[in-house]
Amino acid sequence: MNDNIVDERLHLNPPPILENFLETLKSEVFVDKTGLLSFLNKAAGTPSKYVCISRPHRFGKTWAANMATAYYGRGFDAKKLFQGLKISKDPTFETHLNKYNVIFLNMQNFLGRPHSARNMVARIKRAIFKELKEAYPAPKLVRRSDLIQTLHNIKKHAGAHFVFIIDEWDCIFRDFKDDIDSQKAYLDFLRLLFKDQSYVHLAYMTGILPIKKYGTHSALNMFNEFSMANPAGAAEFVGFTELEVRALCKGFNMDFEMMREWYDGYVFKELHVYSPLSVVNAISMNSFGSHWGRTETYEALKMPLNLNFDGLKDAVLSLLANGHPAINTAKFQNDMSAFSSADDVLTLLVHLGYLAFDSTKNEVSIPNNEIREEFKNSVEDSSWAGVSKLLLASR
Repeated sequence: MNDNIVDERLHLNPPPILENFLETLKSEVFVDKTGLLSFLNKAAGTPSKYVCISRPHRFGKTWAANMATAYYGRGFDAKKLFQGLKISKDPTFETHLNKYNVIFLNMQNFLGRPHSARNMVARIKRAIFKELKEAYPAPKLVRRSDLIQTLHNIKKHAGAHFVFIIDEWDCIFRDFKDDIDSQKAYLDFLRLLFKDQSYVHLAYMTGILPIKKYGTHSALNMFNEFSMANPAGAAEFVGFTELEVRALCKGFNMDFEMMREWYDGYVFKELHVYSPLSVVNAISMNSFGSHWGRTETYEALKMPLNLNFDGLKDAVLSLLANGHPAINTAKFQNDMSAFSSADDVLTLLVHLGYLAFDSTKNEVSIPNNEIREEFKNSVEDSSWAGVSKLLLASR
C-alpha cells in the first residue's frame, strides 16, 4: 500500500467506540452476543451485504453497533477484546478483524442543535468528509463536492473497502414524523450512498422501525430486513435468549420463573427472547418490577392508543384480558404518522416492543407483566371514555 496515500496511524473509527465496547465487556452482567458478527461476516462482501436489524429501545442496538465498529475497524488491534468470546472461535474471525475503513454514524447526532431535521444530510456529509480527510490526506483522493467519487477513489487507489454502521437509522421518522421533505432527502442520500456501490463491503443499520415504505415500495430495497415482526435468522440477536437468561439467573441466584413472568413473551417461532436492559436491571437491583418506565415514558404507547380507528379499543381491551387479536402487518408504512387502520397502530406497537407478534398465527399479545403495567398506565391516562372503568371492573 502506498504510504504517500494512506496514513495507517489514522482510521475512521472514533476511539470512544472502543471504550464503550470495553465498558460493556467489564460489566458484571454480561451476555456474549458476538455471534452477531458471525452473522454479519456471512453477508459481508456478498450480494447480501446490506443488513438492517430493527428492534425496540433497551434491546442493545447501540452496543451491537459499537461492537461491530470495534471488530471491523482498521487502525487498531481489537483481537484481545474478542479473545474467548464466541466470534473468536469462528473460522472467519481473523479474516475480517480490523480490516476495513468503518464509517460509524449515530444518526441521532445529526438532527442538529437546535434539534432539527433540516440540513441533516449536509451535516452527515461534513462529518464523513472530515474523517476521510484525516485518514486520507492526499488531495487527489478526497473531493469535497462529491462524496460518492471520493469513496470510489479511496477504494481504487488505497485498496480500502468500507463498512458502514448506522445506529438509530430511523430517528428522523420518529422525531420528525411530519417532515416529509427531510425524510425523502435522507432516504435519497442513503440510496445513492449504498446502492450498487463497489466500495461497500458491508452496510449494517439498526433502529426501531423497519425501512420506510412509500406505498408498497422501499427506497432502500437492497437491504435484507430483520424486524420484530419477522426477525428470521437474526432472532437470537434481538435480545437475550431463554438459555442466556437461565444462565444469568443461575449465576446471580435469581428466580427464573419470576424473570420469565416479568420479561419474557417475545417468541419467534420457538425461540423466547427477553428485553436485555430489563433483565440486567432486575439482576443489578435484585428486584423484579417494571424497569421499562425508567428508560421510556409511556407517551410512546399513549399516543397511538388515542387514535380513533374502528376496532382499536376492542383489540386493546382484548389484549388486557389476555386475548390474542389477529392483525395484518403488511400494510404498515414503517413510520409513525401514516396510519390507516387499527392494524397499523398495533403493528407499530410490535416494533416499539409493546406487543409480541406470533407470525405463525398473525396474532399479537401483551408479552409480559412489565409491559402490562405500561398498558394499564397508558389506558388509565388516555382520552378513551369508559375504558378506565372497564379496566377497573376487569380487575
